[in-house]
Amino acid sequence: MPATPAWPPQSTPRLFVDTELAPGTIRIDGPQAHYLVSVMRMKVGDPVKLFDDRTGEWLGVASAIGKRDLMLDVTGRLREREAVPDLWLCMAPLKKGRIDWAIEKACELGAARIVPVLTRRTVVDRLNLDRLRAHMIEAAEQCGRTAIPELVEPVKLTALLRDWPTGRALFFADETGGVPAFDAMHSATGPAAILIGPEGGFDSDEREAIRAVPSAVGIGLGPRILRADTAAAAALSVWMAVRGDW
Repeated sequence: MPATPAWPPQSTPRLFVDTELAPGTIRIDGPQAHYLVSVMRMKVGDPVKLFDDRTGEWLGVASAIGKRDLMLDVTGRLREREAVPDLWLCMAPLKKGRIDWAIEKACELGAARIVPVLTRRTVVDRLNLDRLRAHMIEAAEQCGRTAIPELVEPVKLTALLRDWPTGRALFFADETGGVPAFDAMHSATGPAAILIGPEGGFDSDEREAIRAVPSAVGIGLGPRILRADTAAAAALSVWMAVRGDW
């Protein structure tokens, strides 16, 4: 006797909706409707997975399809919103393309909050946060995440350090050398943040100011020189492997 196919199928498309989900009917329009109707060729009765970054992942079933929109019956919750480790990524903005990649990987790796930090050597002082958030949403849709990192407005390094919360460890990638990342993160407890500088690194005054934060620890990421976006992904990976949910 053939096995009963899984429902919904693994190939079911996933969409983020910026509204709290609950059983009932919702309307999808705009680019999302175009994707479901014109690209995925969705028909009445076809399933779609929905998540809202609030209540988890839900099953929707197409109940009516128009040329520019469609109606989905939200029938039940598939998963609760995932637990997110209390880790921030604080990093200097990078050039377009590099920052997009870094933001996507931060979402995939499970960062809870992303803080763009303006330093003296930062070459990019303006960010399109809407575009970056769209990259995070796309990454979450493709990777099955039910949570999206909080993306906040850029802040100057001096202000970040001045208002640093007590009890949150600050691991900063120190290109002049530091404690091996694995050792530093393994021995720490509680909430944490990773601070990554710009392409040119922190200057000496900035490095001194960072070290003045009581919870700051300079970390090394191995013997090779890493680009800033690679350093961010590497540091996040080490923390997740040591103290996160890997």
